[in-house]
Amino acid sequence: MTRGVGERWLMAAYGNAAWLKMLRPLESLYRWVMKRRAAAYRQGRRAVWHADVPVIVVGNLTLGGTGKSPLVAWLARHLSEQGWRPGIVSRGYGGTAEAAGGYPLHVTPTTAAEHGGDEPRMLARQTGLPVVADPDRPRGARALIELGCDLVISDDGLQHLALGRDIELVVVDGRRGFGNARCLPAGPLREPLSRLDEVDAVLINGEPSFEPPAGAWFFRLVPVRWRSLDDDSACSVTPAPFDGAVHAVAGIGNPERFFATLRELGVEARPHAFPDHHRFTTVDLAFDDGLPLVMTAKDAEKCRRLAPPKSWVLEVEAEPEPAFVAWLDQRLAGMR
Repeated sequence: MTRGVGERWLMAAYGNAAWLKMLRPLESLYRWVMKRRAAAYRQGRRAVWHADVPVIVVGNLTLGGTGKSPLVAWLARHLSEQGWRPGIVSRGYGGTAEAAGGYPLHVTPTTAAEHGGDEPRMLARQTGLPVVADPDRPRGARALIELGCDLVISDDGLQHLALGRDIELVVVDGRRGFGNARCLPAGPLREPLSRLDEVDAVLINGEPSFEPPAGAWFFRLVPVRWRSLDDDSACSVTPAPFDGAVHAVAGIGNPERFFATLRELGVEARPHAFPDHHRFTTVDLAFDDGLPLVMTAKDAEKCRRLAPPKSWVLEVEAEPEPAFVAWLDQRLAGMR
């Protein structure tokens, strides 16, 4: 299994490695900078743009994957079913839009991942709704409104305070939680845990291994289908469309969650972990034993032309608890 420096640091932060204590002076500086930055937006010294339509921010308090993207996809589809015309604005990490006309970039399932990023293209494929990639979130949100959207979902936008928001949702991984509860670089937190007191809802992915915050809701990621990278044909999760062992590739924020899901499905997987948003090459996906290759939906957006035959994508969907869905619908009912 390949492990980069970033992944090894994340493992240390979530495992509360003793050597991270040396970084606590830098953590204090980071917390001071973040506090001053937040105060600048709150006091009007930095501009905040407020849209004329509702804005929902879905973000992380921690580094590393939490299951946020599947929740964003579920949210967009659910709101569309409720009569909204939602659109998604994303940073487009890993993409360079200049070659495609610059930002804001309207991302579709055919937009090259190297232009718009892997997550926006995946969200466009999974929802069929407008997706715009732009590091400037207010500009991206304005582009969505110009496309006719009457509600904006900001993907991974919790710390992008220049975009005003009506609802803030924080997603937490149930297995890893908040790690050592320290801020960068001494821990995995982008902001102090006290930030949870300010958001509208905390959503925990899976059974928590920690004491959940009061009032938190839960959701789970449900495998729904296997999709062939050869021809996009789909088949049910069980029985699997292959026999025996497979090579499992994951270049996401929390590769172990993907490998654990495969084990739960009874798949004998040989795991290969890569850094989040890894730029795959044919060498990364080349194995000389002829075994099938399986990967995540996000990785598949970059690997369609690189993957060998007999490559499969495991599609998952978020399933929030009904109480959260009822709360969300009620909150939005007064915003039409």
